Amino acid sequence: MKCVSSLCHTTWDCKYHIVWIPKCRRKVLFGKIRGCLGEMFHVLARQRESNILEGHLCKDHVHMYIAIPPKYAVAQVVGFMKGKSAIHIAREVQGRARNFAGQNFWSRGYFVSTVGRDEKVIREYIRRQEQEDQRLEQLKLVAE
Repeated sequence: MKCVSSLCHTTWDCKYHIVWIPKCRRKVLFGKIRGCLGEMFHVLARQRESNILEGHLCKDHVHMYIAIPPKYAVAQVVGFMKGKSAIHIAREVQGRARNFAGQNFWSRGYFVSTVGRDEKVIREYIRRQEQEDQRLEQLKLVAE
């Protein structure tokens, strides 16, 4: 499934698999936070002319398969999404003051990988993340 996009003078196909975590890998991405983050990420991606093709919010990390135009650096888009979503969470979910910057929600780094021929594999991997996390939790409980 080759999907080529274009800007005024550019034709492109730049897709990335991105993963990031909350600070200290806290298991906080559920309930009210999870409900608001999904749509928030799509809105933020569109503001950078990007398109989230697949995504999943696990309790302690975010998986995203995203198409980003070449005029934006991956770091710029990820930083924008993490920063704006942290501010939104701080203000709307945690009830912090208006001027709170939300700097303590996400960890500093992230994982990124370009997606080419492995597109089907990456999409399936993201879809199965929650099942895999539950399976690993069960294995931990049995081992204890």
